[in-house]
Amino acid sequence: MTMQFRKFGRLDWNASVLGFGCMRLPTADGKANGPNINEAEAVRMIHHALDRGVNYFDTAYIYHEGNSETVLGKALRGHRDQVKIATKSPVWLIQKEADFDRMLNEQLRKLQTDHIDFYLLHGLDKKRWSEVVPKFKLLEKAEAAIHDGRIRHLGFSFHDNYESFPDIVNGYDRWTFCQIQYNYMDTENQAGTKGLKLAAARGLAVVIMEPLLGGRLAKPPPSIREVIEGASVKRSPVDWALQWLWDQPEVSVVLSGMSNLDQVNANLDSAAHARSHSFQAADLKVIADLQQKYRERAAIPCTKCNYCMPCPNGVNIPANFEIYNEAFLHEDIPGARFKYQIFITEAARASVCVACHDCEDHCPQKIPISEWMPKVHALLGAA
Repeated sequence: MTMQFRKFGRLDWNASVLGFGCMRLPTADGKANGPNINEAEAVRMIHHALDRGVNYFDTAYIYHEGNSETVLGKALRGHRDQVKIATKSPVWLIQKEADFDRMLNEQLRKLQTDHIDFYLLHGLDKKRWSEVVPKFKLLEKAEAAIHDGRIRHLGFSFHDNYESFPDIVNGYDRWTFCQIQYNYMDTENQAGTKGLKLAAARGLAVVIMEPLLGGRLAKPPPSIREVIEGASVKRSPVDWALQWLWDQPEVSVVLSGMSNLDQVNANLDSAAHARSHSFQAADLKVIADLQQKYRERAAIPCTKCNYCMPCPNGVNIPANFEIYNEAFLHEDIPGARFKYQIFITEAARASVCVACHDCEDHCPQKIPISEWMPKVHALLGAA
């Protein structure tokens, strides 16, 4: 099957519609996003994607506790000219102007390259855009890095309400691209559909992250799966989510964080069929039905990105939220209570939360975590 490609914003370059996200690489100990990457398997997956036409690879300074860039750099040795690498400057970790260059140079070493094709200011929101970026002259620093060749193109990833999005898009006239969370359950969350269209209208390439909402759209509960199985067009839950995105011509690249070769192959097969304006009324009706079914069930919009961690008091925030959501998504409160007691230590349960709000400053979904924690324990901690 043949990979499909799309023009990347204003650039004279075509990107594979599927991008390889390196945030969820396989780990030797099974710990999601953990530092112990199964390097041999990760390299095998990356090479397989390369062979099937993927030419956009996305990582970040913080992914896999700093090891994602290193593994990607090893995997792309001998293939650098075939691909574009995207990685990110962790804006929230910058404490002085010199940190930008220090981190960028560290990333170049890890990735074993002399330039980053697409460099993002990571996780911009209203506060970071209005305070951190000007305070440490990050745009000027990035422009200097473009001038000396370490960066080819500058963009940003976004985690905030739509109201902040136009200020960032319109606040700098040299953006090449942006990266937004977008899927059929996030049409009105964060940048949403309005943000997608605004960025595309400004000539920016739009890269999509969380197309499966942290994997939640890939494993629908029985009542939602019934909608998919009853559709006249036969697609897997993953394929429905991806094809809905690719149906929109404003979407340049859809990133997928893949953890095993089966996921790589499934996504590659979907990408071979990617077309814009291909959905008919019946297809859109399926998506509308799925949206309605999910909205009736989902409680907390956590994607398990782990940006909220570590909690200063030891709460395993993503694990608590995941089990809480499972109680509703899978209609199994007793099973969720069992998992809460068995798989989350007492020191890491929601009951330990002291509502310090530290985690909420880092949550891309802007979840009021301290308000949810008592509710989580009240349900899952019950005998």
